[in-house]
Amino acid sequence: MREKTEAMLPAVAQVLDAPERLGVLQAAVPDMSVPDEDFDGLARLAASLFDAPIALVSLVDREWQWFKACIGTTETRSHVRESFCVHTIAAGDGGPFLVLDASRHPAFRHRRAVGSPPFVRFYAGAPIVLDGQAIGTVAVLDVEPRSEVSAKRQSELQRIAGVAASLFKLKDEARRRALKEAALSREEQRLAMALDAANVGSWLWDIRAGTVSGNGAMMRMFGLPPERTVGAKAIFSAIHPEDRIPTFSKLRQAMAANEEYDGMFRIGTNGRWLLGRGRVHDRDSKGAPLSFLGMTIDVSDQQASVNRTRLLLKELNHRVKNTLAMLQSLARQTLRQTSDPAEFMTAFAGRLQAISEAHGLLSDYEWGTIHLSELISKQLLPYVSDYSQQVELHKDEILLGPDQAVGLGLVLHELATNAVKYGALSVPTGKIVLTARRVVEDGESVLHLTWTEVGGPPIREPRRRGFGSILIERSLDKIIGSSVKVEYLPAGVTALIRLPL
Repeated sequence: MREKTEAMLPAVAQVLDAPERLGVLQAAVPDMSVPDEDFDGLARLAASLFDAPIALVSLVDREWQWFKACIGTTETRSHVRESFCVHTIAAGDGGPFLVLDASRHPAFRHRRAVGSPPFVRFYAGAPIVLDGQAIGTVAVLDVEPRSEVSAKRQSELQRIAGVAASLFKLKDEARRRALKEAALSREEQRLAMALDAANVGSWLWDIRAGTVSGNGAMMRMFGLPPERTVGAKAIFSAIHPEDRIPTFSKLRQAMAANEEYDGMFRIGTNGRWLLGRGRVHDRDSKGAPLSFLGMTIDVSDQQASVNRTRLLLKELNHRVKNTLAMLQSLARQTLRQTSDPAEFMTAFAGRLQAISEAHGLLSDYEWGTIHLSELISKQLLPYVSDYSQQVELHKDEILLGPDQAVGLGLVLHELATNAVKYGALSVPTGKIVLTARRVVEDGESVLHLTWTEVGGPPIREPRRRGFGSILIERSLDKIIGSSVKVEYLPAGVTALIRLPL
């Protein structure tokens, strides 16, 4: 191939500015301005092939030619107006471009590098082609003109340019792979941090190696050192002895049926409940499982809540049965005292309300314990117009259980009902004084509660004991050691209640 005349040179700007070419260049080599010593060997090989003092491996954008590697010059770039290589790219035929004597060539003799140092005379360049686009060149320059260049040398130069293109391609693929790996690594780190922050254990069981790799949360749950990989035996040994065999059986069943494992178990050292889920990650050519991937979360709080709910339901069932029995007894006893339906409904409804108020308080506290002061106010509020003026309470801080609260609630209801009919609450100036003290008797806590009516009309002891009086004395019979003693003093009724706590 001989050099092209000026008339044969293509329109350079149109080719350099082509969006397709620039897109390939910028995508493949975003750091085109940075020299890369990996291309130095190709530049030396080209210089040796032509016995030339200057060789370049360069990339060309729309304004600059960037030297990725160079021999015989300290420059790192050249403007496209002074570049020989832009014509190699613009030629578009994929072959070498030659200038045998630049001083005599009308298109190049006025170039700065021709008329001043280094006084370039000879140029040979081959395009670097990626994805069908010429993005750069491998070129040699000499200060001596040449009369011709053999086809073999031109072919070798073109081959070096092909190697440069392959190297750029490999570097681009490596860069993209590194970016993906870095993004994946960041994502894995974020996931690991999220799992650890949420206290979710992740693990991979290498079945053949007999090891389990897990994150920090996983190791903490099993009470193991923070090493990322431990023996599978250590994991299974950490499970509570009663749950170990069922857990292992579930895992084997999931592996055999290619199903998801889902099971709960306790940790032997602290009794905490864990929920594990996972499935076979990969199998060998015969279908035998190689690894098992899963996650574990601590569900101790949820399990405790479930257990509390079960206990509450059991307690509620017991209370409902007792309450129904009590209501039947109250109905029968109330009916015996009167044949008037209206009077029966009034008396029975009041007692039913007393039980309901006690049950409501107990339900608010999940059938645990309630404060005595709350029970007193619930039972007495319906019978007074001004609680603070008509009820005077002196008390220690007392907590009552379910049986104590229901029984004492009935006692307070009957005392209040009698006070409204015949005692202190039947007149505006009357009041109830309650004194509640916790005392220790034979090492056991006992409530001493005194009910005293003051400011009411004179009181006489009734000739006949009605059901209300019997109910006052017997409502606490279920609690061993309890007692209620009522005294009908002229100044007002006094009730002495003893209730073991």
